[in-house]
Amino acid sequence: MRRVRAAVAGAPGAPFTVRDVDLEEPRACEVLVRMTAAGICHTDLGMRDTWPRRLTPMVFGHEGAGRVEAVGAEVTAVAPGDHVCLTFASCGVCEQCAADHPAYCHAAHALNFSGGRPDGTTALSLGGEPLHAGFFGQSSFATHAVVHQRGVIAVPSGLPAAVAAPLGCSGQTGAGTVLNRLRPAPGSSLVVMGAGGVGLSALMAAVAAGCDPVVAVDPVASRRALATGLGATAALAPGDGLVAALRDLTGGGAHHVVETTGRPEMARRAVGALRPRGDVALLGLGGEVTFDVMGLLAKGVRVHGVLEGDSDPGRFVPELIGLYRRGLFPLERLVTTFPFEEIGAAVAAMEDGSVVKPVLTFAR
Repeated sequence: MRRVRAAVAGAPGAPFTVRDVDLEEPRACEVLVRMTAAGICHTDLGMRDTWPRRLTPMVFGHEGAGRVEAVGAEVTAVAPGDHVCLTFASCGVCEQCAADHPAYCHAAHALNFSGGRPDGTTALSLGGEPLHAGFFGQSSFATHAVVHQRGVIAVPSGLPAAVAAPLGCSGQTGAGTVLNRLRPAPGSSLVVMGAGGVGLSALMAAVAAGCDPVVAVDPVASRRALATGLGATAALAPGDGLVAALRDLTGGGAHHVVETTGRPEMARRAVGALRPRGDVALLGLGGEVTFDVMGLLAKGVRVHGVLEGDSDPGRFVPELIGLYRRGLFPLERLVTTFPFEEIGAAVAAMEDGSVVKPVLTFAR
């Protein structure tokens, strides 16, 4: 056991409170990582607010970056001292993992959302009692984490930790949706609904892929300005007349729309903004959406539900790092850093829209 610091949510919807907790040493297939940065994602907040009470207190966080301190006996991909990015856990052997689609792993729930390991244990404890963890296989809102080996990716030592961290979820989710699932042809039109961390990652990938025009939609003026600075042809507010404006900007309708907000009305607008045989990718966590089926049939629309960019992180994260190093995926422009102990301020800044991607940093 070692004493570490973790941001604990004591009940569904409760604020994060930084506490002293105890952490086990890694088991055979696990890696102990000392965190250097951890991104905050809307998924952390949405899941915290709806998390089952029986699985609290809980440690969230799923965009970690750090250095390996120890590895279990079965771990071969990384070694102590390696710089790493943390991402979701997967089993590596099921049908989906074998086909290089680990985001749809058959064991995804047990490995990422059960509040601990698949056997019901947890690596963390608080006051001698089990503390639920293992969120996305990591629970990176802590100074250290014991992580499933399939969720650990070695990264170059010179990569800034505040850039490495968002690659584990929001970066690969947005960019992967474009590059892995939609695979737009150069010159095709693409619209992004929502200019947060996921949406702007999709936008940067679309620009890198040669899409034209690329249009962003967001209610916050500063985010629209950032979108145009990242290469968007235009950035619009989501008001009346949005669908008509998008169809006009894209010459009769977009080839692709990436919807990141999870709002039913925006999903319907996304479909309305498509040209015949266009694609809409739904990424945002949300509730039920209704569509006019005849409208979908008449236009030949393809609707994609996409998790984690449908990426194989071990392959795709290095590809994104390559784009970043070539100046084609300037993820640092989305990031604002906060000390770990100020996690409450970071969450507030994300919720009020003043910050796109808050990243917690940890003292050495």
